[in-house]
Amino acid sequence: MLPTLQQPLRFEPFLRPMVWGGRRIARFLGKNVPPGTRCGESWEVSDHPLHASSLATATGYGITLHQLMEHHRAELFGPAAERHSVFPWLIKLLDADDWLSVQVHPDDVAVLSLCPSERAKTEAWYILDAEPTARIYAGLNPGIGPTELREALNAGKVDACLHAFTPKVGDCVYLPAGTVHAVGGGVLMAEIQQTSDATFRLFDWNRVDAQGKPRALHLDQGFASIHWNQGPIAPVASDHSDQQPLVRCPYFEIERVRWNATPSVGGANRLQALIVTDGYGRFANGEFVMPGDAWILPAALPPTPLALDTPLTGLLCTLP
Repeated sequence: MLPTLQQPLRFEPFLRPMVWGGRRIARFLGKNVPPGTRCGESWEVSDHPLHASSLATATGYGITLHQLMEHHRAELFGPAAERHSVFPWLIKLLDADDWLSVQVHPDDVAVLSLCPSERAKTEAWYILDAEPTARIYAGLNPGIGPTELREALNAGKVDACLHAFTPKVGDCVYLPAGTVHAVGGGVLMAEIQQTSDATFRLFDWNRVDAQGKPRALHLDQGFASIHWNQGPIAPVASDHSDQQPLVRCPYFEIERVRWNATPSVGGANRLQALIVTDGYGRFANGEFVMPGDAWILPAALPPTPLALDTPLTGLLCTLP
C-alpha cells in the first residue's frame, strides 16, 4: 500500500464496447481499443462495483482506487473525508458515434426507491470533438408533461419533445439528475458524474441487436425520475480565456484552464481531478501528461509543478 498520497494519480482505463460507440477514443486519445471494437466508454476513474480502477503510475502500480479509499481516505479528501465512503466521481471518455438512448438518471430521492443498489447521477459533458451531424438533446421543451411525452414515445417522435442543439468543441453541458437527454451523430466528450450507473432508457431509436432484439426500456422508472420542470439546457461555450468557470453544483465544481508556462497543481487541501483535453507535459517524477489523461490530485498533494512541452488545456474538477 502507498505510504503517502503526495503525488498525482492516474489509473488504467476500463474500455466498454457499446452499440453506439466508435473509434474516436482510440484515434483521438490513443487508448488501446482492440481492432474492430466499437468503444463507447473509457472509464478513467471509477470506484463503482462494476469496475474498480487500478493505478497505472509507477509508484503503487495496480493498487485499486477502492483500496486507496479504505486506507488513505483522509489523504484523498482532507477535511471532507468523513462525508465520503465511496469515491464521489466517475470520470469517463465517451464516443457517441451513433445515438445514445433517450434517457434519464434518478436524483438522490428517486434512487432510494427505484434503484437502491445505486446512487444518484448528476453529470456534466465537455465536448472534445464533434461532427457537423452531431446533436445533443437536453431538457424538455415548454409544454411537455407526462401525457405529451408518453404519446411521443409511443409514436416514435420523442425528439420533438426535447431541446436540441449542435455541440461545438469546448462546449460544456451540465445535466442535473432528472434531466431527459440524449447525444449522438459523432461526438467525443469527457464526462464527470456522480459514481453511479443508474440509467433509465425511455427510447432507443428502434435499434435491435444482432439477434433482432431491442434493448430493454424502463418507462415507469424513467417517468418517476424525470424533473418535469427541467426545461431546455444550453451549453456553456468556451470563452477562450485562461480560466473559465463551467459548473458549480453540490457534487463537483468544474473550470476550464489553459496553461502556457509551468503551472503548479495540488496544494488545495481538497480532492481535485485534472482531465487533459489538449497539450503535453510531465511531472517531476517522470510521469507523462497527455490528452485523455485523468489525473487525481489528492487533498494531501503539495503544490506540484507540471513542466509543459506545449500549452496545455484541461478541466480542473474540485470537490465542494
